[in-house]
This record gives sequence, structure tokens and C-alpha cells, in this order.
Amino acid sequence: MGMRLRKVSGLVLSVLCVLNAQGAVLENWAQWRGPLGTGEGPKADPPVKWSATENIKWKVKVPGRGTGTPVIWGDQIFLLTAIPTGKKVAEYPSEVPGTILAAQQQNQNAQGQERQGRPRGGGGGGGRGEKPTEEQQFVLLCLDRKTGKTIWQQTARQEVPHEGHHQDHTFASASALTDGEQVFAFFGSRGLYAYDMNGKLQWSKDFGDQSTRNNFGEGSSPAVHKDTIVVNWDHEGEDFVVALNKKTGEELWRQGRDEATSWSTPLIVEHNGQAQVVIAASKSVKSYDLKTGKVIWECTGLTGNVIPTPIYHDGMVYVTSGFRGNALLAIKLGRSGNLDDTDAIVWKHGKGTPYVPTPVLIDGKLFVTSHNNPIISCFDAKTGKAVFEEERLTGPQGLYASPVAAKDRVYIVGRNGTTSVIKKGEKLEVLATNPLGEKVDASPALVGEDLFIRGHEHLFCIAD
Repeated sequence: MGMRLRKVSGLVLSVLCVLNAQGAVLENWAQWRGPLGTGEGPKADPPVKWSATENIKWKVKVPGRGTGTPVIWGDQIFLLTAIPTGKKVAEYPSEVPGTILAAQQQNQNAQGQERQGRPRGGGGGGGRGEKPTEEQQFVLLCLDRKTGKTIWQQTARQEVPHEGHHQDHTFASASALTDGEQVFAFFGSRGLYAYDMNGKLQWSKDFGDQSTRNNFGEGSSPAVHKDTIVVNWDHEGEDFVVALNKKTGEELWRQGRDEATSWSTPLIVEHNGQAQVVIAASKSVKSYDLKTGKVIWECTGLTGNVIPTPIYHDGMVYVTSGFRGNALLAIKLGRSGNLDDTDAIVWKHGKGTPYVPTPVLIDGKLFVTSHNNPIISCFDAKTGKAVFEEERLTGPQGLYASPVAAKDRVYIVGRNGTTSVIKKGEKLEVLATNPLGEKVDASPALVGEDLFIRGHEHLFCIAD
């Protein structure tokens, strides 16, 4: 009888631990697209109205430059940034491999062709061909959520980058990632670093140097699921996707890819008991078995320069792109092989899709921006039926930040720092238009009653 009670007690304790862990995830913003990977903060209730002076809980200057999303766990905020040291080199680093330099030269030669006929609206073109000469500190910052003060700061690496970046880009464009036990800082060609929550380095991994298309720079963030962290490495050289043990950094598997440069973050999702990694790219969308790295399914249909991250909801994955064309695919999971021309592609949409921003999904509604413009469409995620299409907002100007959602509201932040708050409904209804007075390219984060917006110079905590 005592043994049976102990077993029952152990089972109850295990269930409670799982429920507590799930609750903690939903209450935080552990990755750049939030706890559900959809852009929604399911436990958040931030303000509807603010300005540069109204409802600003605190505002702190962030050293250096970065466009990654603030990541929040408990009372800790994590940011990645690249800080110029002022130290310059007279010549380009000689240790850069010749193959990388050759690829960069091809990129520079292609820039003129890229700029011809490039799309308008908030950004496009702008690759930097010049070679960087100033040393950068690649830094993970930990700030206090209540005050914005720096708790700790760790420099992962200090060096002169081997290539430049888009004029609107930075050397620290990825977002941090945490599971509440570790925090991961990914600086692309500068490596992946795992720290404990007190800032102590646990392990690091160097994947080499990327050569990005037109020297646009790097931007994909890693994804984590249980004990595995995944990095996608699509550039103009040898491509691959790699899975690592998140606790030790041990490489579990590596799968070669054949893609152009992409900036999309992998999506890891469990479906029918199988965890899979979905990666959106120009040549194809592929799903890999998280345990083995083997391809489960693939399909074509996206345009070039894929940036938006896939979204999962209720058995379907949504992928989109908007460079030199428009594409939005709703893919039903559970199949294998090539899904082109099959009913696994449940619906498609071919206009008004985003170039840079990732859509947001809330309560079965998919909110999509048009290219990099404040033009909004809303679709029923299951059927693809338009709730409303291509409605223009008047406050935000240009979009790089991805929209987020909480309660019955969607927050759309323009590059001019102005946010439109719209009501989730059957028509476009603007609840508020909120100017912040600082340029914004990073996607916001929502936790509790706080909204975090990272501007070009400051991090803002907005609360009633």
C-alpha cells in the first residue's frame, strides 16, 4: 500500500512539474516569436496607448547596435548587441579564407544587378561591399526587468567582422534564446554561446564564416526544443542545418542543404509524437526529423530572399515570403515526401505578403503585412478565406518589426517608431496610434502588463 501511494505521489509530482514548466513558458518571452512561436503573448495584457512620455515605465540606452528581439524570463531581459571598440585595422584580416573572399567579390559584382528593379517600401538593396575595419565586441546583455539596469554583461568574442552588412542591418541581428536554465547567444560567423542564467559560459561552438548574398549580413536565430538546439546555416557557401545538445554543445547531427542565403529562423514543432524542424527557404521548404536529421517532407512555392519564420497552428504550418513576388502556403502536417501538387498544401495566397516581417497568428486568424509596408490582411488560418485584405495603416511608416498580439489586439510597429494597435475582428479597427519618437527595426516582446520595444538607441518598457 505504501509503495502504491509513493508511485501515485511521484506521478502527481511529475504532472505538476510539467504543468508548472508549461505555465512558465507561457508567461515569458523565451524566443523572438514568443512562447507559442506565433507572435502571441497568451498571458500578456500590455497597454493600448502610449507616447514618448506617456506610459513609459523605464527607458535605457543600449550600448552598440542590434536588431534582435528582447527575450524575457522572469525578471531577466536578454539582448544581443555589437559594440564598436574604436580599434581599427589598416588592412582586411588576412586569415579570412580565400573561398569566402571570392564569394564576397561575386556578391559585390552582383549588387548592381540586385539594385535594378528592387522593390520599394521600407527597405531593399543596400548591401555594403566595403570591408569592415573596426573591431566589434559581440555582447550578451542581461537587464533587470523592473528597472532596465544591467545585471551582467558578457563579451562572447571581440574581432573585426569578415564582411559588411545591409545598411539597415547590424552585426547582431539574431535574438537571444532561453529555456529558463540557459541562455543562448548566436552571433552567426562569431559562433553560438551557451551561458547559465548568471552569465557563466557553459560552452561555445564555431561554425566558420558565412558569405551572405550581396553582403546583406546574417540574421537567422537558433531554435530549441527540449534538449536540442538547431542552427540553420544557409549562405553563398556550403549550407547545412545542425542539431546540438543544448547542455553540452555536442553535435548530434548535421544535414547538408543546397540553398541561397536565407534569414529565416527554423521552427521546431511536435506533430503526432514526432518532433520536426521546418525551414523556409527559396528553393524549397523542408522538414527534418529532429532526432536524425532526415528529411520528412518538402515542397516549393516561396520567392527569393526568404526572411519570415514558419508558424505552426492546429496541425498546419504557414510559410510566406515577399521579395520579387508573393507567396503564402498553408501546409498540413502528417505527410512525407514531396508535397507539391498534393492536398497537403491546403491553401495558397499570392499577393500582399511580407518581405521582412513574420505574420502573427491569434485565435485562428493570421495577420499578414504586405512587403515592408503598413498594409494589413487577415485570413482564416484553417481555410485561407480573407477576413479583410490589404488595408492601409496611417501611423507606421515602413515595417521591419514583426507584429505581435495579446488579448484581442495586434501591435504593428513601424520603422518610424509609431505603433498601430488594431482590434482582432472582422474588419480593420484601429484602437490607437502611438508614436515613440525613435526608429525601430526590432520586433517587440510582450510579458505580463509590459510591452518591450527596442529602438535604435534605447530599450523601452511600456506599461500602464
